[in-house]
Amino acid sequence: MDHARVLCVGNIVLEIALDFASAAPSVVKSIRQRDLLNTWLRLYARGQMVPAIWEYQPARIEEELSDLIYYTVDISAPTPRLIIQSEGTRISRAYGQTGKGVLLDDYIGPRLAPFVMPIYYECVARGLPVYSVADVDDIYGRVVAYERLLLPFQTDGKVCHVIASLKTFCEDGGFEIKNLMRGNDALPRPKLRAVIDRDLFHRAPGRIAAADVVEFADQPGVTTEIVELS
Repeated sequence: MDHARVLCVGNIVLEIALDFASAAPSVVKSIRQRDLLNTWLRLYARGQMVPAIWEYQPARIEEELSDLIYYTVDISAPTPRLIIQSEGTRISRAYGQTGKGVLLDDYIGPRLAPFVMPIYYECVARGLPVYSVADVDDIYGRVVAYERLLLPFQTDGKVCHVIASLKTFCEDGGFEIKNLMRGNDALPRPKLRAVIDRDLFHRAPGRIAAADVVEFADQPGVTTEIVELS
């Protein structure tokens, strides 16, 4: 999908051309992020509806808290305003400061906003998970893949919460996460931006999904029976 959106950063008005691919859940690389996405998909699949945040209770969530950021979404303005409600310790180090209670665009600043905010706006507007990958350089010049998974949550039919899972990976092994997003002059280099809008269901391996129809084969002296699982 290619379209443009006007983004206001302070007194600066930017028109940004966006290119979001259409993707299936398999686009997400991280196993932990796939687990988070699969939990969201199970809730979504019940009625093809964005779930409420109170329903979202992934297994072993405490192991992921350092890589998660929770946002509330103020949709009263023409452009949604995302307010940081919690912030993982690793992410604080990557940005060089904490940000609870701060607007996301103020937190990341005008230098990074054109690369970051459109991804969140797309998640809120579409009410679907959005996945992005960008290369960033640490303070020593090592290339680090910055993988972001955004999950929307609704109240009364409107997206009012977003959870972001942020992962970092370096093919060269170790890297310096401190000030990763602010430590040098090199801007993020987007590699992928995708809306997960295909195959919006999760089927556990080796199990029969609810509402599948199972027909038992004819056997001598046995009447064929069709069972619908619910």
